[in-house]
Amino acid sequence: MSAPAQLVARTGAHIAERLALSAATAEGAHTATAEVPGWLAEHRRAGGTVVRRIPFAGLDHWSFAPDTGDLRHSSGRFFTIEGLHVVRGGAEWQQPIIVQPEIGILGILAKEFDGVLHFLMQAKMEPGNPNLVQLSPTVQATHSNYTKAHGGTEVRYLEHFLAPRPQQVLTDVLQSEHGAWFYQKRNRNMIVEVDGDVPVHDAFRWLTLGQILRLLRLDNVVNMDARTVLASAPALPAETRALSSDSALLAWFTGERARHDVRARRMPLREIAGWQSDEHSVSRVDGRFFRVVAVSVEGAGREVAGWTQPIIEPVEHGVVGFAYRRFDGVPHVLAHARVEGGFLDTVELAPTVQCVPSNYAPAGAEERPPFLDALLNASPDRVCYSTVHSEEGGRFLNAESRYLIVETDEATTPTQPPPGYHWVTPGQLNWLAGHSRYVNVQARTLLAVLDAALQGGGTH
Repeated sequence: MSAPAQLVARTGAHIAERLALSAATAEGAHTATAEVPGWLAEHRRAGGTVVRRIPFAGLDHWSFAPDTGDLRHSSGRFFTIEGLHVVRGGAEWQQPIIVQPEIGILGILAKEFDGVLHFLMQAKMEPGNPNLVQLSPTVQATHSNYTKAHGGTEVRYLEHFLAPRPQQVLTDVLQSEHGAWFYQKRNRNMIVEVDGDVPVHDAFRWLTLGQILRLLRLDNVVNMDARTVLASAPALPAETRALSSDSALLAWFTGERARHDVRARRMPLREIAGWQSDEHSVSRVDGRFFRVVAVSVEGAGREVAGWTQPIIEPVEHGVVGFAYRRFDGVPHVLAHARVEGGFLDTVELAPTVQCVPSNYAPAGAEERPPFLDALLNASPDRVCYSTVHSEEGGRFLNAESRYLIVETDEATTPTQPPPGYHWVTPGQLNWLAGHSRYVNVQARTLLAVLDAALQGGGTH
C-alpha cells in the first residue's frame, strides 16, 4: 500500500492513468471476481426480502392529493408523482413524472492496495431490481435518506462524501437521470480516495475496476448507479483523429440544443390526458410505455426494514445500443441528440438507439426509431457487447434493457448521418461525461464498458 503522501493534488491525466491500471488489473487483492455473483446471491437469500404489489390504498403515508391528484408522501419528502405536459415542435403529450428535486449522492470509495486502486462496492437491495440485490456504489442515498427522513439508521461511509478534501476527489460531477421518468433529476456522482483504515462491513467488498468491468458482462449484476459513477471518471485519451474536432462537436451539440423547441410544465396528475387510473395502477389507455403501481417491501435489510412506495413499471423490456465504426482506424460511436421531457436542457447525448421496440409495433416502418433494425438484425460476429442491465431499482420496477454495442457499416450507418446524430470517439464521450447534462444515463452505462468491449473483452 502506498504512503499517505500519495494524496496530493493530481492532474486529470494522472488520475486517468491510475484508473487505467485498475481497469487492467483483472483480479484484486481481496475478493476473486468469480466469488462476487455468489456473494450477491447469499445476501439475497439472507435478506429474505419480499416485494409485493399492493393497491394504492395499501400505501402507508402516501396518498393522492385531493386538489391535484398528485401522489405524495405525508412528510413532504422523498418524491412526488405528478403530471407533465410536453410540447415539442408539432408533437405534444402528457404523462406521469417523478419529481424529486433534492440532489442525492452516488459515491464510490477508492483506496490503493498493492499499488492498484480498488473500489468499495456494496451488495444493495432495491425493490425494483429483478434479482433484488446488485453491486452498487459505496453510498447511494437521496438527501431524504441520509438525513433520515424515514427514521432509519445511518448511511454507512457517508462521512467520506459530505466534505472530502480536494486532493481526495477523483471525480465529482452532477449527472442527470432518466429524462423520460424523472423531472430534472440530478445526482452527485463521486469517487473519493482514502488512505487510512476503512472498516469493511459484510455487505461491502473492495474490487478493482478490471473486476467490475468483467462483472459488467453479466446480466443484472452491476446496478445503474455504479455504472454512471464509473462512466463519469476520467479516461486516458486514446485517439487523436476524430471525425470532428472537440470544438466542432460542441458546436453541433449546441446547435441541437438550440434547434429543439421543447416546453415542459408540471400539471396535476389527475388531469393528464390519455391515461386512466384504477385501484392498482395509473396507465396509458392504449397500454403502452409504462404505468405507476405500488409495492410493499418487507425484510429489506436497509436503513429501514420495510416500507411501501409507488414505483414506475415499464410495460416491456427496452433496447439500448451504440452503432460502432472505425474511421481511419479510430473507433467512433453514433450518438443521438435526444429530447426527453424531464431533461433540464432540451437534449442530451444518448445512444444510437434507446427505445422499447414493442411501443412501435402498431406504427408503420417509417415511425420506427432510426437504426433500430440495424442493431437488432446484426450478425452475431458484429455484436461487441450484449448484456441485460436494469435501471434504477429504487424508483423503477423490473425496468430492464438489453445494452448493445454493434459494429456497423456505411450501408446501415453512413459517415454523414441524418440530423440529430453525430459520430464521436469514446474519448470525446468520456470528456463530455465529465461535465453535467451532456451525456444521458443510458449512454453512460455503455460508456462504462466501451473501451473493454471494443478491445474484444466485452462480448456477452
